[in-house]
Amino acid sequence: MDGVHDLGGMQGFGPVEVEADEPVFHRPWEARIFAAAGGALGAGGFNTPMFRHAIERMDPGHYLTSSYYEHWLTSVATLLVEEGMISRDELDARAGAFPLSRPSAVDAADIADAAPREDPRFEVGDAVLVRDLHFGGHTRCPRYVRGRQGVVVRIDPAAPIPELEAHRRERALDPTYGVRFEAGELWSDAAEANAAVHVDLYEQYLEPA
Repeated sequence: MDGVHDLGGMQGFGPVEVEADEPVFHRPWEARIFAAAGGALGAGGFNTPMFRHAIERMDPGHYLTSSYYEHWLTSVATLLVEEGMISRDELDARAGAFPLSRPSAVDAADIADAAPREDPRFEVGDAVLVRDLHFGGHTRCPRYVRGRQGVVVRIDPAAPIPELEAHRRERALDPTYGVRFEAGELWSDAAEANAAVHVDLYEQYLEPA
């Protein structure tokens, strides 16, 4: 979905801060959330695209001012409430006024059927154009490559389509590729010469250039 979480290529957020010798968890509660998330997702039958989509549905202000594992906590709590495994009143009684993600903007009935396919349409060296499609639900196609031309440099195994898994809990396979984009194609004259960006993309996002 198009949202504040899709930060690739966006300006104004400053450099990525790399913490020397960064620990896996900064605080004990982060480790507990990491463990609890796996159990809760398994108990509710939630898949990874559903988990990611619940993060993407966070209020933009909440998303930008909360930490990585706060995103995890918000996602798991949202899914459990939506599935009816815990009520909002029970959650608030235990955690106070707990912020949940917004409802999905896409109904499962509106997601198009997809026939599983594993044979790739494109070959290494093919020029491809990323389809300029905007979807209100979960997608793995970054906003900054839509409408841009690249070259297939790697063919990967077929993988479940995230749009289906996130909204209908259905699995249909689609070939995936590593696609190379010249930086100038993505960011015009401001890009560094001879620089490139490699993005993993599903076949459904691509068409011949």
